[in-house]
Amino acid sequence: MTRKILVCISSTLYFISFVIGCFSNHMIAIGIHNNIINQLRQPSLSHILTQNTYVWLVMLCGSFTFGASTLASILTNGFTLGFLSKLILIDRECIWFILPHGIFEIPAIIIAGAAGFKIPYEIIRYLAGKKEQPLTKEDIKEYLILALISIILIVIAAWIEANITLKIAKAMLNST
Repeated sequence: MTRKILVCISSTLYFISFVIGCFSNHMIAIGIHNNIINQLRQPSLSHILTQNTYVWLVMLCGSFTFGASTLASILTNGFTLGFLSKLILIDRECIWFILPHGIFEIPAIIIAGAAGFKIPYEIIRYLAGKKEQPLTKEDIKEYLILALISIILIVIAAWIEANITLKIAKAMLNST
């Protein structure tokens, strides 16, 4: 049950920041769009995996920062995707730069966010008198499961981004 609550909190924060990103400056999105189209090149798996693993670690550090790093990272990632979604309004084919790997990366970020909120959430429940102990073996197990699921999704997303996303995007851009 706790897992569902944390995933809901993480998803809600991601969605709110996504919506805010959608309403950000339109002219910057046009500049980014032109830059992306002019610089179509294959990113390396190690580069993408390094970046995504860093985000994952920042999310998990929320356990030690009482959720602050998790909150900042979820809001940043949601805002960024919302902002990039403006590119799709400018050029519908831009969805192919996000969709193939985003199917795995977005849930990974949300699940990592749930993991990052897990320990602070349990400590708050303990301080509120709703639990006997701050952390149980079951709490730690749930945290590790969320972390494991999210890193697996991060690795899958990175592989797809490095090996498939750009090929699909180029094919879609060439077909128009």
